[in-house]
Parts: sequence; C-alpha cells; structure tokens
Amino acid sequence: MIIDIHFTHDPIVVPDTTLPNKEIGAVVDFQGLVREIEGDRALPGLFYEAYETMARKVLARHLEELGKIHGCDAVHFIHRIGWVPVGEASLHIRVLSSHRAEALRFLADSIDRLKLDVPIWKRTERPA
Repeated sequence: MIIDIHFTHDPIVVPDTTLPNKEIGAVVDFQGLVREIEGDRALPGLFYEAYETMARKVLARHLEELGKIHGCDAVHFIHRIGWVPVGEASLHIRVLSSHRAEALRFLADSIDRLKLDVPIWKRTERPA
C-alpha cells in the first residue's frame, strides 16, 4: 500500500490523484474544517501542534494496519500545523481503493485512530 504523510504550515492544497493501478474504483476525500463554535464558545481558529517524527511513525503504523484490514491501495494524509482560521481545512485524507465500501471504512477508521493516539494537539488560543 502507498502511504503518503505530510504536515504543512500552509493552507492545504489538494493534490491531483495519480492512480497506482487500473483497479482503482474509488477515490474518497475527507477534509476536516475548523468550525467557529467549539463547545459553547466562538473561536477565530485553532492552533495545531505535532510531534512530527512520532506522529509520522504512529500514523504509518495505523494506516498500514488499516490497509491490510480494508484492502486499500493508497492513502494520502495531510495535516496542517500552526494557526488554522475558521473555515479552512486542518486535515485532508484521500483513500484509493478498488471499491467504495473499503475506502469509506478505511477513512472512518483512520480518523478514529488519528484521534486515539497520534501526537497532534489543538489549542483554542494562538500562542504569543
């Protein structure tokens, strides 16, 4: 399985899709956007931090395991670091698979695992 992991301080630009083979029948994209309301509080944005070396390691392990479970061919993962204003994407995940069901399950499980133990944190305040 192809695993592509990126962290960026810049706004996320969704890359063109290069199909690794002719058996790809599903390309599923997910973008996580920063909402204005967090809990009961209006926010101008969120600040993301990551221990990138460890985050890459943990993400790669999770994505490899999920690829075996769901039979996907490729995943492209982009997470924004630093200040992300309301309405902009903090996360983009693209899953390529032969069938949509596997791609959708892979996507849902990857987001659950991301929130479980990948060292990426968000704060509601911008650091000074």
